[in-house]
Amino acid sequence: EMPVWYSGVLDEHNAVRKAAGLFDVAHMGVFEISGPHATEFLDLVLTNYVRWFKPGESYYSDFLDQDGKVIDDLMVYQRRQDLYLMVVNAANADKDWAWLNAVNNGEVLIDRERPDLRVLRPATLRNLKDPTTGADRRVDLALQGPASLAILQSLTDDWRLKDRLGRVPKTGLMECALAGFDLVIARTGYTGEDIGYELFVHPDRAAAFWETVMEAGQPFGLQPCGLACRDSTRTEAGLPLYGHELAGPFDISPTGAGFGSYVKLHKPYFVGRTAHLEWEKTRKMEIARFRMNQRGVRMPKTGDPVVNRRGRAVGWVTSAAVDVDGWILGLAYVESRYHREGDEIGIFSLPARPVIEKGDKADLEPGDKIQLPDLATILVRFPDDEERSHWRGEKVESVPSFLPAGE
Repeated sequence: EMPVWYSGVLDEHNAVRKAAGLFDVAHMGVFEISGPHATEFLDLVLTNYVRWFKPGESYYSDFLDQDGKVIDDLMVYQRRQDLYLMVVNAANADKDWAWLNAVNNGEVLIDRERPDLRVLRPATLRNLKDPTTGADRRVDLALQGPASLAILQSLTDDWRLKDRLGRVPKTGLMECALAGFDLVIARTGYTGEDIGYELFVHPDRAAAFWETVMEAGQPFGLQPCGLACRDSTRTEAGLPLYGHELAGPFDISPTGAGFGSYVKLHKPYFVGRTAHLEWEKTRKMEIARFRMNQRGVRMPKTGDPVVNRRGRAVGWVTSAAVDVDGWILGLAYVESRYHREGDEIGIFSLPARPVIEKGDKADLEPGDKIQLPDLATILVRFPDDEERSHWRGEKVESVPSFLPAGE
């Protein structure tokens, strides 16, 4: 029932890059992990190193199963030393919740070589989408784009709160009452924007909060953004999506997705570590980012073949969308040796009705048709500073501190 777009994907995409966009991501799963053994439990089930982080910080990570396969990718927010908020993909929320509880309760095999291994000191788990969690329930709205901070600061006249908002670092979080709403505010998001926030609010107040933010954001160019813009911004930024650039039909690992730095192999142990290491010894493919060389070509889709300049098949498209300039940009899972910035590739954007071709090209006659690949250029894996500056267009003035002189 969520809109694919409100005003149009290109209009919304440009709003995020040059002003701000508000996304309804209340469908995402929201869990709470707490208690004296919460950190120990999370370090067991997550690939990232939980003990490194402190209250007020957040981080990206993955769940792996006992065979090293990706269960899901997620964000974890540390509210206190013994209290964590976890956000998971909506389509995987039930699966993730079942996995966490099964591991916590010792009801699932987590290591095939050590079948007796289990959690001895469980954490306390709560699903914050469940009505039984009462006042602690939370859903997620995402405010993304260079004007996002100014919009949040416009919701209060308290200069101290304005300053606190301005001092939240990248991936940091704070808790406050803003415009009468009890919020957890994290400087995170999945659009590739440096300035962007995820706003966790009680579901009973989410609609009112949405309207409040939209009204406050009108002078700043804020626009509501749908699912298509969510996909186009994260694709432009090279960020993987579960089912496309993680797991999915090509069984892509976090390292193959370009996010290997979030799998901390120096950790003594996490579920799936040994199997992941074995898998990586034979992996020969990885995600590349590309832009089509011409306008007006067919939009590639997941599974469309990718070839090199000599016509050799080297991989498949995983995602495609329209970028800030209206060009088609995408991600593809290709052989690592052909992932070279600046190289040309060909993409067979397969039509719904395949072109009927003759098997022997020597039999071609005038009027026969064969499909040719559309050309694209491989880009740097993640956008550099120059590309990010291009997204923003005119430079957005930084918001000054609201602390009085001398404080």
